Amino acid sequence: MMSHFDRETTAKQVGETGALPGKWALITGASSGLGIETARGLAVAGCHLFLGVRNPSSASALSSALRADFGCEVRVGALDLADMDSVAAFARNVLATVNELAIFVANAGVSKTPQWHLPNGLDVRFATNHLGHFLLAKMLEKTLVRGQGRVIVLSSAAHKNRPLRLDDLQWQQRDRNDLAAYGESKTANLLFCREWQRRMGNKVTANAVLPGSALTGLQRFHGEDLIKAIGFVDADGNPNPAMKTVEQAAATSVWAAIAPELLGRSGLILEDCRLANPMDANTHPWTGFDPAVLDDDAAQSLWDASEELLTTLHPTATTATLKNS
Repeated sequence: MMSHFDRETTAKQVGETGALPGKWALITGASSGLGIETARGLAVAGCHLFLGVRNPSSASALSSALRADFGCEVRVGALDLADMDSVAAFARNVLATVNELAIFVANAGVSKTPQWHLPNGLDVRFATNHLGHFLLAKMLEKTLVRGQGRVIVLSSAAHKNRPLRLDDLQWQQRDRNDLAAYGESKTANLLFCREWQRRMGNKVTANAVLPGSALTGLQRFHGEDLIKAIGFVDADGNPNPAMKTVEQAAATSVWAAIAPELLGRSGLILEDCRLANPMDANTHPWTGFDPAVLDDDAAQSLWDASEELLTTLHPTATTATLKNS
């Protein structure tokens, strides 16, 4: 599958090709980085927007600008994806507002953080990047079905060579390694889409996006030395030419949300506004996907483990949801 877009295309340029007037789109982590540009791209396409952010005041300027620039309706709700009670409350807020949800972009994520484990024992990356989005998607399933919706989940090249330890999803048995834990959570994002496709077919599609490398708030706790070690910048602080701008990195999310050629297509891995390629010996470290994420058994096991974690750790917030989904 090809498109006329490429790695240099911006989210706004993709959005200008869409026509989704009045369709509702939900974006998590919409107050910074890729979330802002994804919101703008979908607003250009005519969507109304529901923005999920930790601190709603952080999105007030963005929501005002979106209304003024595009005339769209914008709702903002408090959402802490590491707190399943917050996720459940946010989902109820969305359900009370939106009858048909056409687009759900699971954009929010954390990498290296001051906090390692949450009070409930979960690794903060696994909880935020996967489990919170997992619960939110399940709670919104019926409104997504009514909207013939698309679920778009942001993964990362960091998933490569990071298979999930299904026996230690909470990182209780291993020494702290933020970047490894982040990579495993990004593997979980890819496996989630694969299992969603198996369970849902094309009633609601779910596709994973590899946005490419860009400097955003995701790296705010990395520090200068780690930023250089990863290769984002050279010794003099100059950006790596392989980096994307934030506007470019958000383009594939918008394309996944609105491209007519993706109608009814699910379980795909997308990059640079086209199908991603499996990695090989010649693949750049920041591109392509690890074929290990095509493991259907691992995808189903992750789904089952995620449900078990939710019912064990957050029975009040999640038991009814899981039974009814």
